Amino acid sequence: MTSETHSDLRSAVRELCRSFPDAYWRDLDAKRAYPEAFVKALTDAGYLAALIPEEFGGSGLGITEASVILEEVNRSGANAGACHAQMYTMGTLLRHGSAEQKRRYLPAIATGELRLQAFGVSEPTTGSDTTQMKTMAVRKGDVYVVRGQKVWISRAEHSDLLLLVCRTTPADQVKKRGEGLSILLVDLREAVGHGLTIRPIRTMMNHATTELFFDDLEVSASALVGEEGNGFRYLLDGLNAERILIAAECVGDGRWFIDRASKYATERVVFGRPIGQNQGVQFPIARAHVNVEAADLMRIKAAEMFDRGVPCGAEANMAKLLAADASWEAANVAVQTYGGFGFAEDYDIERKFRETKLYQVAPISTNLILAYVGEHVLKLPRSY
Repeated sequence: MTSETHSDLRSAVRELCRSFPDAYWRDLDAKRAYPEAFVKALTDAGYLAALIPEEFGGSGLGITEASVILEEVNRSGANAGACHAQMYTMGTLLRHGSAEQKRRYLPAIATGELRLQAFGVSEPTTGSDTTQMKTMAVRKGDVYVVRGQKVWISRAEHSDLLLLVCRTTPADQVKKRGEGLSILLVDLREAVGHGLTIRPIRTMMNHATTELFFDDLEVSASALVGEEGNGFRYLLDGLNAERILIAAECVGDGRWFIDRASKYATERVVFGRPIGQNQGVQFPIARAHVNVEAADLMRIKAAEMFDRGVPCGAEANMAKLLAADASWEAANVAVQTYGGFGFAEDYDIERKFRETKLYQVAPISTNLILAYVGEHVLKLPRSY
């Protein structure tokens, strides 16, 4: 797409988001409620189907355009975390699903008839050491029987489908750490109450996250995505898209904070002058702006490489690191600029402050990105 088209895309997303002002998100945050109306509006407009090929009812756009959509959502003051997973989890189904799975699910996901918003990876005892996960799926005839537990699985209560990463070969029977994992496409509408229990976790931000308990859940063998035992490779295959899209959201957050801080610093008068006239207020805002724009350049580079099919693991990870750091810096600057009002719910700074803090930790912590760069880019000894 051309830069002109991106401009049109940005304008269209902003126009949709205007129907969901700060008060809408503030009210949801207070209730810890899911933004059903907002997600429906994004779906109806076709934005959540951006990466689904046209033959399956989507827009057939690239990661670059998808990242623009999510950036503008967050820049409007909204929270793309309510629905972003559909974009990057769908890629696993698109790249590795069977022809029948794609025919059955992708058109329904594109129209919003089905939601694929949940990805079951993290476990309480393994954290980022994914290859050591313990949730086990044992093949018995035409079904897999699943036992185990997942944690920090967001939007499970608001999704129809779950991409579940689980072990199909015991860890002590594989030759390499990444072997023996598989991905199952679980229909949550059938699973809940029949071997699957979902327990909400209340967190500092409104992120609809949960714990999942699998107690001999039976899943049809036809739900296997790709080949048994290759799930870890499929998981890694989708991480670059995730990193790029989250980086775009962070850029959107950063620009929102800077816009709000700049406006407030211009209008707020203390000691007979705007506080933004003081270098102690002005310079931190300016530096935050510089860092957000620099992070955005890496996001753009990573997205363009991804869309060309060029390996971009380093760029995608660096984009996520830089953007997460830049948005967190901008968040702190905004709170400092607003002073006491930055802690007041009515100004929305504290809400977005909590939301953008998440991306220092997940998906993938900033320290693990540095470990990746050290080992795979700089060829330093493995640090963990």
